[in-house]
Order: sequence, then structure tokens, then C-alpha cells
Amino acid sequence: MSKKKKKRTAGDVIRTLILILALGVFLFSAVNLVQIFLEYKQGTDEYDRMREFVTEEVEKQPQEEETETKGEEVEEEKPKAPQVDWAGLQAINQDIIAWIQIEGTDISYPVVKGEDNSYYLKHTFEGKSNIAGAIFIDSANSSDFEDCNTIIYGHNMKNGSMFGTLRKHFKDAASVSGKYIWICTPQKNYRYEIFSSHVVDAAGEVYTLFPEADDTFAGYLERMAKQSLVSFDVPVSKEDKIITLSTCTGNDATRFVVQARREGEY
Repeated sequence: MSKKKKKRTAGDVIRTLILILALGVFLFSAVNLVQIFLEYKQGTDEYDRMREFVTEEVEKQPQEEETETKGEEVEEEKPKAPQVDWAGLQAINQDIIAWIQIEGTDISYPVVKGEDNSYYLKHTFEGKSNIAGAIFIDSANSSDFEDCNTIIYGHNMKNGSMFGTLRKHFKDAASVSGKYIWICTPQKNYRYEIFSSHVVDAAGEVYTLFPEADDTFAGYLERMAKQSLVSFDVPVSKEDKIITLSTCTGNDATRFVVQARREGEY
């Protein structure tokens, strides 16, 4: 006699459906993770290629040194700016306006300016669709960094690329690894000295663009310096040109910014 097949109960059906659903969710999540990993890698590989167009000099801080001859001083050595192959980078993307390098960090990227503030949020320097995006200035800013406040945006990537380590390096006094930022352009090389780093409202005062260097700008600078998480002890005045580096924090309502004043041309 053949054995009778065991009848499936409603519970068996439900358990099977739950198992299938769980397997589907697992596969969907796995595919998404793979896609995210590939996007991260593609973005990282691209910007590694871009750095081949730049020779980054080791910065030396100006200092007085005593010599064997009493009272004699060695001439101060000027900081050396990164050397950029502008022709090579411009052949890839005409939107490039500068190269940014932050002392003591791995942040070293081309800077672009788009027609709006949306395109480069999701497109790389080479114009490829990618969550890494690009480092770009506000579309309302002048490309020559001569505005009172030039705003520079970059994603806070989980793998530390783009502005992913900005908060790590400037969240408190113990984390600060350097205080200078290079902004190199095809015309001039500028070095900026950091005077403030803080968490701000996503639509806060920090993103103000000023038509002129007046007392309103001076008051803004005073407030920004006071809000800093680190006491940089760098004086700022309305005559200064500043840059504001901005990245997300994981909270849609806030951003992390680092601000620096132009220290000189090299």
C-alpha cells in the first residue's frame, strides 16, 4: 500500500510564504549592497586617476631657525602649492575651476562649477552618474574665488572619500591634523587658514553670500568664529576672502562646515 501524502495545513503555507519573502528580501538587499559597493569603487577609482594630474608638494611651515652665527636668521621658506596639470584636467571636464587640498588629510580633489547645485550632487568629475558626485562651488558664486564667501560642497561618503573625513578631522581640538587649505586655480594658487568648524542648520546663516565686504559681513564672520568647535585663534575681518566647506551629517536638518580665510597667494 502506498503511503498517503500528508495534507498541507494553512500554517505550512504561511511558513513557506514567509520563507520565500525573507529570501526575496535577502536577495534584494544583497543586490543593493553590491551595487553600492561598485558605485563607491567606481567613484574612488576615478578620483584616484584624477590625482595623477597633480604633484602634491610637502608643505613646510614658515619658521625662524637659529644658525651657528649669532643673530643670523635663515630666510623663511615659502609654502609650496600642489602642481596641477590644468590642460589635462580641462580636456576631461571644462567645468573645472580649481583643485582643493587640505593639509593633514586625504582630501585632494578637482573642484567644479555647474549651472546649478544639483547636477554634481549625483555626477562625478567625468560626468558619470554616481552617488559620490563631485566637489563643487555654489552656482551663485564667482569662479575666481573673489567673492566674500565662496561655498564648496562635497558628500560625506561612508568610505571616507570626498568630504567624508571632514568632520573627523575638525570636530574638536584633538582631531585637528592641519590648519591650511590649498585652493589652486589655473591663474593663481591660494592658501587659506581655517578659523572655524561647526555644525549648522541646513538652511542657516552660514550659507549667506555677500555682495560687498561691509559691516554685515564683518558681523557674520564674528558669529561664525564664535560658533567654532575648535579655538583656532585666527583673526578674521571684512577684508578677508573666505571659503566655506560644507558636507552632510546624516541628519537632513544639519550640515558640518569648515571655514577658512585667505592667507596668501603662492
